[in-house]
Amino acid sequence: MGTQLPSIPAKRYFTIGEVADLCGVKPHVLRYWEQEFTQLRPMKRRGNRRYYQHHEVLMIRRIRDLLYDQGFTISGARNRLQDSVPAAHDEALEEMLMPESVSVLEGGASTQGASIHGAGDLLDSNAVRQELFEIRALLSLN
Repeated sequence: MGTQLPSIPAKRYFTIGEVADLCGVKPHVLRYWEQEFTQLRPMKRRGNRRYYQHHEVLMIRRIRDLLYDQGFTISGARNRLQDSVPAAHDEALEEMLMPESVSVLEGGASTQGASIHGAGDLLDSNAVRQELFEIRALLSLN
């Protein structure tokens, strides 16, 4: 990022003023970004007070970087974030479903999986994997 931002303290929730200081933007900008970026959904408590979580602070810093440092427009930053989120989810899902220790060979058997699981188990896990990807695709349409 262009400017040096303070480190994020180890807290569960942050007020809008704290997030504004941590991200180098004004509170009214954060409220506007909530309307523009669906990824920002702070918890609201008494009197509509906003409480942001750590992942939302990171998202705000990413938005700030896209808008202020890289020169994206609001819609360009929105598109960039929407493009990068499914890719991150795909990688996490791939990692959970197919750990690096199990490499699939051309014949459909795995090096370690062959000694632990039968070939039918590997086919079943591939079917489950495919079904999970289809579910994720359905959920992303909403």
